[in-house]
Order: sequence, then C-alpha cells, then structure tokens
Amino acid sequence: MGAIVRFDTVHQYNAFNNHETLHPLVSVIDLSKAAPRQYSRMSYGFYTIFLKDVVCGDLRYGKQYYDYQEGTLIFLAPDQQIGVENKGEYYQPQGYALVFHSDLLLGTPLGQKMSEYSFFRYEANEALHLSERERQIVLDCFAKIKYELEHSVDKHSRQLIVSNIELFLNYCTRFYDRQFITRDTVHRGILEKFEQLLNNYLQSDLPQQLGLPSVAYCAQELHLSPNYFGDLVKKETGKSAQEYIQSKLMDAAKFKLADPDKTINEIAYELGFKYPQHFSRLFKQRVGNTPVAYRNNN
Repeated sequence: MGAIVRFDTVHQYNAFNNHETLHPLVSVIDLSKAAPRQYSRMSYGFYTIFLKDVVCGDLRYGKQYYDYQEGTLIFLAPDQQIGVENKGEYYQPQGYALVFHSDLLLGTPLGQKMSEYSFFRYEANEALHLSERERQIVLDCFAKIKYELEHSVDKHSRQLIVSNIELFLNYCTRFYDRQFITRDTVHRGILEKFEQLLNNYLQSDLPQQLGLPSVAYCAQELHLSPNYFGDLVKKETGKSAQEYIQSKLMDAAKFKLADPDKTINEIAYELGFKYPQHFSRLFKQRVGNTPVAYRNNN
C-alpha cells in the first residue's frame, strides 16, 4: 500500500481536483472535472462530505469497505483517512465534495454544535443513502453555498455560507432519522444481537477479565462505530446505549442477590466492578435501594 496523501488546506484539495479556489476555507467541488487518478489513501485536515452519484470503486474507510451506489453521502471529520481500491487502475471520480475548514466556523453557533452531528464519526458502511428527492435537496444546499462562493464578498458572505452548511447538516440529521426508521427490521436484528451479547458477557468470566461491558466493546463486537451504535440504540429504545447496559447489569445483579451465599463484594466483582462501593452506588441510583436493602426486602 502506498503512502497516505495528506491535504492540510482546502486550496491543496482544490488543486488536486482541478478546481479554482474561491475561498481559502470552504469549497464545493465537482469531482467529475478532476483528472483520472489511481488508488491512494487520503487524509484531510478539514471536514469533508462526499456525494457519490455512481459506483466508482471500493471505498476503504477505517477497516471497512463500502461500494458506493447512487445518491450516497459519507462524512469525514478532520484527520480521518479514506481511500479507493482499484488495483492500480485509473478511474474517473464522480459526484461532489463539500469541504470546509474548522476555522470557518470559529465564533459561530455552528462551530459550537459540530459535535452534535455524530454521523461525522460513523463508519463507511453506515453511510447515508438518499432518495431522489433528498438528493435534490442536498444538491440545492450545495448550489446555495456555491452561489455565495461565486458572489462578490461582502459582510454577509461568511454568515450565509455557514448558515447554508448548517442547513445542509440539519437536513442530513433528518435523513439519517428516516434511514433509521426505514431500516427498522435490520436494526431490530442488531438489538437482538446486542441483548444476546450482553447476556453472554454477564454470564461468562469476561467481567472479571475485562471489567464492565462498555459501549465501545459492544459496538466493536457488532461491527458498528460507537456513534452509530449509540444513535441506533437511542432511536430504537429511547435509552442511551450506556443506560441500556446499566439496565442489564442491574437485572443480573438482582438475580445474583437472590443467592444468599454471595456477598455484595463478590457480586460486584463478578459483574466487573472494580470497587464494590461503585456497584452499591449505581444499584441504589438505578433501583432505588441499596443491594443490602433490596436483598432483605426480597
């Protein structure tokens, strides 16, 4: 595998794609106008969103492969890596890219809420698949940003560009909510696997070896990114993934408390708690009684 191609500035990426730099911190790029290129791994020092219109090779993102179909959006936070596997063959990139540097957002409301757009930390196989109508909305948002970039700069330019980026991201949040609903059957299967994963974990000696089951561990076992997994659980159950895990922990604790031969300390260690007082504190918080009081009352 070749060296990683690094783009630190928007201008560098514009030049790579034969695109004129109209603003040093933001650009909307028509990838079909870029020169044919070979496989490479790329890293970006800015936010990058790809809208792919046609299949253009196997995309490798992290450890996952994803074959782009029409109307697919993928989101990259700064310093993430991505690459296209074409076995040395040349290919012509297609679609559009919206890129913007975090410096563009300094002092803006959007800059303060970027962490809320969790899809920037999804894996490639968790990309957003658009309907034709949604695709047109995305292109309309891109067109508005492009219009501002081509318009002569005035005191309104930065605000309008950032506002249109925020509008686009808010639409993407809505579209992801729709995708969670339309893929409900798939997600129910994931929740069933999550439930079984927790049951198997708590019935084994893994808690003593690895500690309490974590969201990151469960996501990895289910081949999902922690952010996508957390959003999925929240939308399907109304609970955060951490709350769901704690609920299963308390169910297991109640079962163990029914055994009078087990001490509270033993139960805490069996469940993966490093300190028994942490177990007692969480149990009281979640159940309403201390483990001792719960055992005496039941």
